[in-house]
Amino acid sequence: MPQKQQSLIEGSIWKGLLLFALPVLLGNIFQQLYNTFDAWVVGNFLGDDALAAVSSSGSLVFMMIGFFNGLAMGAGVVIARNYGARDYRAMRDAIHTDVAFGLASGAVLTILGVGFSPTILRWMGTPEDVFPQSVSYFRVYFCGALFSVMYNIFVGILHAVGDSKHPLYYLIVSSAVNVVLDLVFVAVFRWGVGSAALATTIAQGISALLCYLRLTRCHEEYRLNWRKIRFHWDSLKMIVRFGLPSAIQNSVIALANLVVQTNINSFGKPAVAGCGSYSKLEGFAFLPVTCFSQALSTFVGQNLGAKKHERVKKGVVFGILCSVILAEIIGALFYQFAPQLISLFNKTQEVIDYGVMHMRTICLFFCLLAFSHCIAGILRGAGKASVPMIVMLSCWCVIRVIYITVAVKYVNHLTTVSRAYPITWTCSSVLFLIYFLKADWIHNFDRLEEKQSRMV
Repeated sequence: MPQKQQSLIEGSIWKGLLLFALPVLLGNIFQQLYNTFDAWVVGNFLGDDALAAVSSSGSLVFMMIGFFNGLAMGAGVVIARNYGARDYRAMRDAIHTDVAFGLASGAVLTILGVGFSPTILRWMGTPEDVFPQSVSYFRVYFCGALFSVMYNIFVGILHAVGDSKHPLYYLIVSSAVNVVLDLVFVAVFRWGVGSAALATTIAQGISALLCYLRLTRCHEEYRLNWRKIRFHWDSLKMIVRFGLPSAIQNSVIALANLVVQTNINSFGKPAVAGCGSYSKLEGFAFLPVTCFSQALSTFVGQNLGAKKHERVKKGVVFGILCSVILAEIIGALFYQFAPQLISLFNKTQEVIDYGVMHMRTICLFFCLLAFSHCIAGILRGAGKASVPMIVMLSCWCVIRVIYITVAVKYVNHLTTVSRAYPITWTCSSVLFLIYFLKADWIHNFDRLEEKQSRMV
């Protein structure tokens, strides 16, 4: 049996988590670099209008893709649990069902994204002077939605079985391709903002293809056979059961963020460009949050599947501490160097002022975001996906929207909108802490296992 199959359920806990999380972190860095490079190229070669157009589309992209990525999280939990329990037949059924679902959802997402982008951008109050470019960017991006969905499906499968190195290699390749194509399409040929989305689409297609080749050519138990790609209904029910809460959570929170973006849009093009520049940088702060959340979800799923409860308890403490500390260090650096960072994307002073204000209002609270995401990842790995959904929808959607709707009427300033994030991160962290300390989520997992075994 290959060593990597044992890396998360045997041996040193801290070493196993770090060896899994580090490639995820590096991969996310490369992914964020080429996302940021898109904004840098667009802002410096096409101007403020193009940068605002790209920035105004970000929340909409996440809303559309977030639902399907949430279901992919559910598949990862099912695969990781069966992998840890060495139930390889059930694991293979889940993998092929996951891929079948990705193909179907990618096609649906393409149709929705291309067909309804002008309508949704109108709902968001996108400024008229950037509206045509926003539509162009959004439609080109969603022509390649299948690549984005399948890449996330394939990476989720590899992460679920403890392989975080190969996705890193493929991201390095696709990042290099994206950078070169951005420079050629935008800086040299001046094809416009849609060409930046085209560069991203091509890069995502390459990374998805490399992941597919890895899964179909490996000799491990999780090998993908394209002839066996179909829906296994027992696996699909499990994937939906674990993934639907995350899917709903992602989409509804993204919808709440559209409300935030709509309020930002109301302050004009400089505010949109400044906050959009921050959002590209914010992705770097979320890297330790994302990588440790994914690592903890896989770690918990595999070890609970192997019934190693004490190992789970020790691992989650280590993972939470690492994520929270790293996120706060990044937040402090962002606060200190905010003007220099925002000016990388745009030299207009008004744009820089908006971006700096937005960044400094939010960044010192990154530790709370990290804590919330880590607990959510732990609970998903334990099969308790409904808890993160309830907490995050309550705090990051309901409270966030109510706060903005009421507060902006009395203090109509962009700072009021920016404060929505730290306020709602604080609320979710308090609720997660209470649940995490009081709920018997580890042994609830065993009882859920027993119930599902009797149903089968």
